[in-house]
Amino acid sequence: MKTTALRRRAGMTLLELTVVILVLLSLIGILFIGARAWKKGSDRAGCILNVRNSQQAIRSYANMNTLNPGATIPGGKNREQVIAGSGLFMENFPTCPGGGSYGGQELTTIPNIGVVLMACNFGDSVNNHFPSNIENW
Repeated sequence: MKTTALRRRAGMTLLELTVVILVLLSLIGILFIGARAWKKGSDRAGCILNVRNSQQAIRSYANMNTLNPGATIPGGKNREQVIAGSGLFMENFPTCPGGGSYGGQELTTIPNIGVVLMACNFGDSVNNHFPSNIENW
């Protein structure tokens, strides 16, 4: 008497392979969404640090030259060369890592305490590059 046993082949079915591919694609999609949010957050933090460093450089210049808040920085169009440059208060004039541009007083006036020197125009009302607390700036 001849018995035939059912033998199962090693491997994956097409349905199993499809499920594995869908799970991997979902995980990769979640990773890209998280990376994009991380990039936006790091750009915002870098931009706020640029504004704060510029503010500190202006205040340092004012302290060394005995200028009061509200005073204009001498130099006119060359004011960036007074504050920013090799061996000065800032190495380079700041640029927004997110692609925005800075506006406001822009290194021309010594700001009062609690006043932001310049602001980035990048973003909207929810995702903007503006510090949440400027009380001690």
